[in-house]
Amino acid sequence: MRIVVIGGTGHIGRLVVDRIENSAQAVVVASRRTGVDALTGEGLDRALELADAVIDVTNAPHPDADGARDFFTTMTARVIEAELAAGVRHHIMLSIVGADREVSDGYFAAKAAQERVIADSRMPYTIVRSTQFFEFARSIAQWNTSRDTIHLPTTHVQPVAAEDVAATLVDVAAGDPIDGVVEVAGPERMPLPQFVSRVLLADRDERFVVADDNARTHGFNIASSDLLPGDAALVGTTTLDTWIREPRPR
Repeated sequence: MRIVVIGGTGHIGRLVVDRIENSAQAVVVASRRTGVDALTGEGLDRALELADAVIDVTNAPHPDADGARDFFTTMTARVIEAELAAGVRHHIMLSIVGADREVSDGYFAAKAAQERVIADSRMPYTIVRSTQFFEFARSIAQWNTSRDTIHLPTTHVQPVAAEDVAATLVDVAAGDPIDGVVEVAGPERMPLPQFVSRVLLADRDERFVVADDNARTHGFNIASSDLLPGDAALVGTTTLDTWIREPRPR
């Protein structure tokens, strides 16, 4: 089996590539670093030659909602066109839990637009929606620090190890497309302040995390009901404590 990983040099992409290589399957790393620009199409046809499946784990380089939406929709449409021409049988996209719900967060809306491009195409597909990676706690802290304090609402989250998401993506690529959605989440549900404080404590970060339901967070204004996976979600095996004991590069 030959699998192309678009965005294969990023954090999650490297984990996916490693898993495919360890399973003794052929993998093509497609990113601008390897001469493939999925947005413009440069090098894309060559990368997709003889490919059975494509795993798209790209992230938008644009911080604003409009820029992210334009990137995701344009890039995805171009990739699907090239896949159909190359005879690829399965397109797998990494999305986020909550992208299908009516949320005001611009990034969630951008991922929803990307999903619609795939669902409306003729390409057989599987969308894998993930909850937040454990590493995301550091970004939440950075965005919401005022002096040495971080105020966060008691929104519940069910974060997941990036390694478990990578494993799910590779397993999905090995199977048949379902023309639908698979959700993946971590094994523990916890309040957002607890999640962030546990990661910062492990980092020996001296900032204080305060539970404050009146706080309006930056970059994470999503209700618990939109962040949590459904009952049918796949559940990873890596707990937050296990991940903390085996720290990854920051």
